[in-house]
Amino acid sequence: MLNPFSKHKTTMPDVDKALAGRERTMPVPDSHYVLGAPLKGPFPDDTEQVVFGAGCFWGVEKSFWLAQPGVFTTAVGYAAGMTPNPTYEEVCSARTGHNEVVLVVYRPAELSFEDLLKRFWEGHDPTQGMRQGNDVGTQYRSGIYFTSDEQRAAAEASRDRYQQALTAAGRGEITTEIIPAPDFYYAEDYHQQYLAKNPRGYCGAGGTGVSCPIGTGAKAV
Repeated sequence: MLNPFSKHKTTMPDVDKALAGRERTMPVPDSHYVLGAPLKGPFPDDTEQVVFGAGCFWGVEKSFWLAQPGVFTTAVGYAAGMTPNPTYEEVCSARTGHNEVVLVVYRPAELSFEDLLKRFWEGHDPTQGMRQGNDVGTQYRSGIYFTSDEQRAAAEASRDRYQQALTAAGRGEITTEIIPAPDFYYAEDYHQQYLAKNPRGYCGAGGTGVSCPIGTGAKAV
């Protein structure tokens, strides 16, 4: 049963009530703890970027750094809110409007965007609104934050196909937001690649068990 005191955490704050934030950016490591690649850009010319929100960002990030070959680097952060450079505690207060998200930098010549979308859809339950399992709040909503028109079209098409599969399985309506990638604010150092540093760490993200009928697992041509 959901905690009734968590209701306020599932409502986006009014702009005039959002926390003020700060100009100072979050310091993060120079390199990825697992992949060894830079955590911040500029990234190689043969890469593209996308941002996903699918619940607790610890497990979501691990899922994407394991997508090899093809993923150059990943990082966790906050996006789609109102407060500049928020802290984790501020995001959890539901007074910034941010989502816990993962930046994925990948090489399309090695891994297709559709394969990333398949991993996204199958890795969480996109029908739960402002929550994932026992994790409740605006920061746990499902989202795809695209960086090109091609990504937008592919994301929307995959949503429609996955909805058909979910409906056939008796599941609910997808609540995933699909919008242009907003500002990405890096999360604190200790959140980056958390499950590699803390293998027994808890993460509430989990899939529906319904396969998404896109992606082949093959390298892009």
